[in-house]
Amino acid sequence: MLYQNEESGWSVLQLNAEPHGKITAVGVLAGIEAGEHLRMLGRWVDDPRFGRQFRFEGYYPVLPSTQDGVARYLASGLVPGVGKTMAGRILDHFGDQALNVLEESPERIREVDGIGPKRAEAIHEAWQQQRAVKEVMIFLHSHGVSPGMAVKIHKAYGHRTMTLLQKDPFRLARDIDGIGFLSADRVARSLGIAPDAPERIEAGLLHLLDSLAGEGHTYCHLGELAARTATVLQVPAAACEAAIDRLGERGGCVIERPDDEHPLVFLHRLHRAETRSAEALTALLRGESQTAPEDTDKQIARFEQKEGIHLAEAQRETVIRSLTEKLLIITGGPGTGKTTVLRAIIHMLEQSQLSIHLCAPTGRAAKRMAQATGRQASTIHRLLRFDPLHMGFVHNADNPLDVDALIVDELSMVDISLFASLLDALPESCRLVLVGDADQLPSVGPGQVLRDLIRSERLPVVALHEIFRQASQSQIVTNAHRMLAGEAPMPTESGEDLSDFHFVERKDPEQAIETIKHIVAERIPKRFDLDPIEQVQVLCPMHKGSLGTERLNRELQARLNPAGRPVKCGGREFRVGDKVMQIRNNYDLEVFNGDLGRVHGVEAKSGELLVRMDGSLVRYKAVQLDELVTAYATTIHKAQGSEYPAVVIALHDQHHIMLQRNLLYTAVTRAERLVVIVGSRQAMRRAIANNRVQKRATRLSQRLQTLIDVPCRPS
Repeated sequence: MLYQNEESGWSVLQLNAEPHGKITAVGVLAGIEAGEHLRMLGRWVDDPRFGRQFRFEGYYPVLPSTQDGVARYLASGLVPGVGKTMAGRILDHFGDQALNVLEESPERIREVDGIGPKRAEAIHEAWQQQRAVKEVMIFLHSHGVSPGMAVKIHKAYGHRTMTLLQKDPFRLARDIDGIGFLSADRVARSLGIAPDAPERIEAGLLHLLDSLAGEGHTYCHLGELAARTATVLQVPAAACEAAIDRLGERGGCVIERPDDEHPLVFLHRLHRAETRSAEALTALLRGESQTAPEDTDKQIARFEQKEGIHLAEAQRETVIRSLTEKLLIITGGPGTGKTTVLRAIIHMLEQSQLSIHLCAPTGRAAKRMAQATGRQASTIHRLLRFDPLHMGFVHNADNPLDVDALIVDELSMVDISLFASLLDALPESCRLVLVGDADQLPSVGPGQVLRDLIRSERLPVVALHEIFRQASQSQIVTNAHRMLAGEAPMPTESGEDLSDFHFVERKDPEQAIETIKHIVAERIPKRFDLDPIEQVQVLCPMHKGSLGTERLNRELQARLNPAGRPVKCGGREFRVGDKVMQIRNNYDLEVFNGDLGRVHGVEAKSGELLVRMDGSLVRYKAVQLDELVTAYATTIHKAQGSEYPAVVIALHDQHHIMLQRNLLYTAVTRAERLVVIVGSRQAMRRAIANNRVQKRATRLSQRLQTLIDVPCRPS
């Protein structure tokens, strides 16, 4: 094997092909090891760069028929427990029938000198397992599954793979991360599933609902869902409506019929998350709570003296309300004093000997919360303690947290499912303080929790607006608020190299890339004494394009880590020293979507990639590497909840479909000390002018309005 792409399976092989001698063959390959014999179907092509090649379109393995071929095969290591010496003994005894004996009469292997019962059984089991794996891999490949995914599928289903998929190929989309409905549908069609088969339509409906959840929605109108599914699957809409009814009857989805609206269709998990969140918040508001300190004025004065500050009137009122309200939502932009208020609230609660937990949705947000408050903070996942054995949180309604007060930061990032799990784990006596910036991007996952809570007008909300003097001296803070008001940022005066906000105009994408590399690798480290990998983060709106994360990561890797030792693992390549990001929750490894780390090395014996994340060394197997990406550059969505000493933002006309005000505002507010925007002024103006926030279909606010009669206006 000269080369193989893990994702596509495209391979370049060198073959011994009689009577042609050594030839180069190219095509998609799966489940084949060096030393095996193949029969290939294809054609000869003359590549202008690589010369004459055999481009195969199909293949199947065959057992070698000559004695020399059998000898090479047995000695190749493909049969575990059989080396060169033992291969010679087997061949001497059975001749060119050796492989047929292993295949058809494995008990006869004991006839060979030196092979006892245990070794014979081990050889037989290894042979059978190898043949089973090969059959599964070839079966999957023949139905359009890439080698990388085939490995995951076989790991999940084992020897039952073919039986299970022939019965229900759509389970691939439900069971295997990274396989969607369209891939499962290709397998299903290849297996002969009819286009209008009920199971195909039902799987398509669930796929559409899941896709909508990926866009942030928790439901879809029944008629719209049927029409969209009919278009995708090319089947009648009536058949889709009938399938929705069947799914609803079986509990595969939830159909809700509000009096004044068309029927709404929910995935079961999202319907439960919304209803449970509304019920839990209502119960929390009505439950009794631990007594807060009575001498609030004295305690606030002590806090002010300790911190050497004086709380503004709005901050003071917020602190007092957190002690009188069972639940309080605090929202505000950068520089409005949210962190100071949090420290004051913690001080006050501690004076009453209340147990307090602090948490945030991501590791970086939790770390920043801990640094800002001087108290321990954790991610929500670690607070609730996910149990991978039972695929649920240890702390839940049956086993609530032992806590008197919980403070949650960066609530805008929390999706409805995680929010419901958090509320499930709270005792009704718990005080709850929710903190976030409603003007930032909503959560990557479904729902818009912070906005829905505020929009319901049923929960106490404090909005902080005043920008304090120290913050007002920062152009980052000033310009973030200007953008939020629809105004262009204040320009940096010439000569202000140490200013904290810069715009560098580069209309040509290639010039922008070179400028970004120069700024990250040389300008910022020299002027601000910041590490270009650890302390500088490049952000951009999109993955694709010349100014997307994929291209920028390749360019920055070459510039910032050119000497990093390449690590090839499972067909993917990283370099030792690379900055990487986890892009999916992995509860087994205890790493979560958005976690950043550095490639530490590779274990030669186990083939595991070692990544240092937040002080811990995490071991990734080859099949888990699709959960990692290089992260010199990342999307603005992925940066939510994080702060970096310096942020470099790529903003160009080619990003036009993503340019909106809250996206740019979120990017700018990720920076602690420095923002540099590289791109076109037209793109920046377009982003600032576009204040149309994508509307998400959610029902949390309406559920709260139904359960709580009395409105509660924000202050």
